[in-house]
Amino acid sequence: MLTLTENATLVIKTITGVDGAPEGAGVRISQENPTDPSLAVTTTEAPKPGDQVLEESGARVFLEGNAANTLDDKILDAAVDEQGGVEFLLVPQAGAGPA
Repeated sequence: MLTLTENATLVIKTITGVDGAPEGAGVRISQENPTDPSLAVTTTEAPKPGDQVLEESGARVFLEGNAANTLDDKILDAAVDEQGGVEFLLVPQAGAGPA
């Protein structure tokens, strides 16, 4: 299953805990087409039906089915640039890779 770095946890808690976001808000990662590597990341109040919910140290990530499969062996990291923009980065988990 996808894991989060400490930075990703902090960034997700920051971006979902502002502007009066409801308790339980999180970041949703979706992938429309499983053969297309493009992922969409949005903030949302709650998971959609069928989403896998990952909660780590108060940060919530909702994974749409295709995205959950794609990210199963990944680590999500995050950073905030000088202008305040958030950038997410995916890296393979240690020991993960082709058999």
